Amino acid sequence: MKKSFAFIIVAGGKGSRFGEKKQFIKLAGRELWRWSAEKALELCDEVILVIPEGENLEREKFAPEKNIKITHGGSERALSVLNGLELAESDYVLVHDAARPFASKKLISSLMEKVSEDKGVIPVLPVADALKRIDGEEISCVDRDGLFITQTPQCFHRLKLIECVRENPKAKDEAEAWKISGHKLLKVEGERLNFKITWPEDMLIARALTEQKITRTGLGYDVHKLVPGRKLILGGINIASNLGLLGHSDADLLTHAIMDAILGAAGLPDIGNLYPANDEKFHDINSIALLEDVMKRVKAEGWEVEFVDAVVIAQVPRLNKYREEIINNLAKFFTLNLKFKSAETLDDAGRGLSMTCEAVATLRRLIKC
Repeated sequence: MKKSFAFIIVAGGKGSRFGEKKQFIKLAGRELWRWSAEKALELCDEVILVIPEGENLEREKFAPEKNIKITHGGSERALSVLNGLELAESDYVLVHDAARPFASKKLISSLMEKVSEDKGVIPVLPVADALKRIDGEEISCVDRDGLFITQTPQCFHRLKLIECVRENPKAKDEAEAWKISGHKLLKVEGERLNFKITWPEDMLIARALTEQKITRTGLGYDVHKLVPGRKLILGGINIASNLGLLGHSDADLLTHAIMDAILGAAGLPDIGNLYPANDEKFHDINSIALLEDVMKRVKAEGWEVEFVDAVVIAQVPRLNKYREEIINNLAKFFTLNLKFKSAETLDDAGRGLSMTCEAVATLRRLIKC
């Protein structure tokens, strides 16, 4: 008779050691718990997610089209596991920590094949590090021969495991509760990649395994005439000046050059195509509003702006005193390095007839490996 299996994902932790509820942190676009759930859905008859006590069941969209049941955890791990066990209907269960996203289908299958009504199965790995016991200031050595670390998922007969956990609520894991109750325990070889994400540094390892960063650079350029009767605006900041920049919009050439650099790195059309000068809705428009739209466009393509470097070339007026104000005004969008250079009386910029700006933007995009 075919065994039926439930896969219980214990995601009821409060995140006290990690600083936040790590089970809901996204890794390559998916919450940690989903990594295990998606594999389990291919192998098991039902998947049960145990979320923190008091958590809103609608906090996430828990794949309602899939066979995933949701229940709340308890104040202790044993209570969380019991809630999952009692919601399950299958003959056998695999109990798994949500913070172990890399358990393979091969490992899960090996546990399912070996389990029986009177024998539980756990994945183990030999201890590789030298061990020490510390009691106050006293340090003693521990022989690691014959010592193994235990991983999850751990696989058992469901009804028997319910009895074991109820009888031994202080057990450190399900295997301990099973053994204390006098049942036999078998092992399979665990997996080194099936590590538990416990500390924030562990996420750096997980991201290195699952995410690849693509970096691209874009170049932006803009030039505008300096004329009387116009405001001079750079980076959204009004500059005290008798001359302003001539243009269809507010002629903020610093913001324009930066936008073109960002759009270029993302492989999108330039501002002349997106916001054409013959379109009246862009007449005298605040260029910061256009920048906000540019940022939405690149984000929709999966890009993040990592850094912008820009140089404004102008003979008049003196601009360096506005540097920090402009950088702070644009800080909500990206990190900016800004320089102002004189044109040394050469060409139109050097004669005070125009300003030019060049900008370089670095964008990054994370992709799942």
